[in-house]
Amino acid sequence: MLIEVENLTKTYRLGMVDVPALRGLSFNIQEGEVVAITGQSGSGKSTLMNILGCLDVPTSGHYKLEGTDTAQMSDDELAAIRNRKIGFVFQQFNLLNRSTIVNNVELPLRYTGGGNGRHQKAEEALIKVGLGDRLKHRPTELSGGQQQRVAIARALVNDPSLILADEPTGNLDSKTGQEIMQLLLDLNKEHGITLILVTHDAGIAAQAQRIIHIKDGLISTNGNGKL
Repeated sequence: MLIEVENLTKTYRLGMVDVPALRGLSFNIQEGEVVAITGQSGSGKSTLMNILGCLDVPTSGHYKLEGTDTAQMSDDELAAIRNRKIGFVFQQFNLLNRSTIVNNVELPLRYTGGGNGRHQKAEEALIKVGLGDRLKHRPTELSGGQQQRVAIARALVNDPSLILADEPTGNLDSKTGQEIMQLLLDLNKEHGITLILVTHDAGIAAQAQRIIHIKDGLISTNGNGKL
């Protein structure tokens, strides 16, 4: 089992008031699954994504990634897991416009000691997403869809067990968004990378193997699958 979530809660303290964001979530995700997380704004899905990405820890409950319970980890321990096991793709591409795309993709390897092979690994990741002929281009010389492909290559470069994609098609037109979604599905199929995506787009969510629908910090089933 890649992910085990048990009775997960997250409560934020705002002044004198406790605001519950997650109210006791439990689910598992198998290695190689494609799972969509959906829900209205304020439902708790972004909070859940932050915990799954080891950017935050729960108030109570357990989140195990490859059998390791992250709930009580220090910031340094969480950072180490993020660098080794998780790739992130965001709605905003978050690329450095002054650097070539191969240097953008190489950046995560500088934090994990990629050594002399960093540049080659970055090139190989860009080839996987169909940008092998654009290695020396800068992000401003690319279309939005191409920039998102660069972001996906950057997420792949550390050979993660898990890719977390937060609204990966949100800044793209429908045709380009579907191309990006198909790329993610192909990477899942060809390389067995587990894919979890947060999306408001029902058409994108429907392409996942399973949907986890969050409402008011709890999981509710919707018509496209079950927990």
